[in-house]
Amino acid sequence: MNEPGLLLLIGVMTAATFSTRIIPFLLLHNHSDHPLLQEVARYAPPTIMTILVIYSIKGYDFTSAQGIPVLIAIATTALLHLWRGNTLLSIFAGTALYMMTQA
Repeated sequence: MNEPGLLLLIGVMTAATFSTRIIPFLLLHNHSDHPLLQEVARYAPPTIMTILVIYSIKGYDFTSAQGIPVLIAIATTALLHLWRGNTLLSIFAGTALYMMTQA
């Protein structure tokens, strides 16, 4: 693919991604105090994180040595989040611990 075509493709993908992110905010701006939207906003982040964790660990065998670093990283992430309540700290610490055990 030539450079102008590639730049056009990147531009279209950027516009599509940005529009899917911004459209809900534009359409639901006047309804932000609706109880259904407040309920979705409350439960969506932990639900999405749970789905991502389950998806990312589905290929590991936890009865072998391969699964031990994963379990340690997940436990560290959960305990740090319960202790400090800081999402970035818990995710980065769990990821760093997992990466150190893989080296």
